[in-house]
Amino acid sequence: MSNRGIGRGRMFMGGLLLFAAVILWGVSLMMSPHGESVADGTDHVRTIIVNFITKSAIGTLVLSALAGWLLFPTRRPNSPKRDYAILAVLTVLIASSVYQLAWLQISVLR
Repeated sequence: MSNRGIGRGRMFMGGLLLFAAVILWGVSLMMSPHGESVADGTDHVRTIIVNFITKSAIGTLVLSALAGWLLFPTRRPNSPKRDYAILAVLTVLIASSVYQLAWLQISVLR
């Protein structure tokens, strides 16, 4: 009995979750409140954006963890080029999300 369907299903769901994590990361990166120029009367929006970015960073971390778990099965291929590419994408997502959380804690939420 072959179990290839489960492996393909894991790869599909892992790829889908990784794609969702990249989209969530990109949207939160575009909404980033870095910088000091704020238009008059829009200070109330900054707290909403900070809340959105915090939840987006946590969501990106969760989606990245699930995608990493699904995309790295126990059997390893002979040429792990795909694994290195996925690992690089996951590293960028996780590092920038942790940086966003740390930056929000240090700069904005004082």
